[in-house]
Amino acid sequence: MQLVVARIGRAHGIKGEVTVEVRTDEPELRLGPGAVLATDPASAGPLTIETGRVHSGRLLLRFEGVRDRTGAEALRNTLLIAEVDPSEMPEEEDEYYDHQLMDLDVVLADGTEIGVITEISHLPSQDLFIVERPDGTELMIPFVEKIVTEIDLENQRAVIDPPPGLIDDRAEIVSSRDEETASGEDDEAASDKASDKASAGDDDA
Repeated sequence: MQLVVARIGRAHGIKGEVTVEVRTDEPELRLGPGAVLATDPASAGPLTIETGRVHSGRLLLRFEGVRDRTGAEALRNTLLIAEVDPSEMPEEEDEYYDHQLMDLDVVLADGTEIGVITEISHLPSQDLFIVERPDGTELMIPFVEKIVTEIDLENQRAVIDPPPGLIDDRAEIVSSRDEETASGEDDEAASDKASDKASAGDDDA
């Protein structure tokens, strides 16, 4: 099975190094020196990692045959793809590979369907589930224990307990605001009518 493990970013320096956006929980395994990776587009690879180091919190890689900034810039936005055994499991009990989480149904504890995981984004501070809702919109769900309470691979679902505002429909918010606006307009109209009646009474007097 082929899995995207990183995306190449901008060139760093003048000796062929590039920054990479890591998309694997095991960069030391997938992105270590000597690793041979397929690419998307395929014409950019395969690429063999020559060196790797962390600089200012970002992983920097240099590939065999890439020796200058021009060569590094030519690789920008290329996806790095590793071959992974589908039966392979992480060592830690509560860890998962991206391919295990992709396409899981995201539901609330009561079974309410929220959407489907279409992408896992690996950020420096935390991982995010990119969830596509039935209407085609996307949500970002932090993959933290407090919010993602259960990963049920057998039933292909992720159970979440979202804090207020995380999955609220924007339409409902807008609707609520419209109702408040309409209510305000009704109150204003009623006030105007009362003023008109009072004016009419004064004229009669």
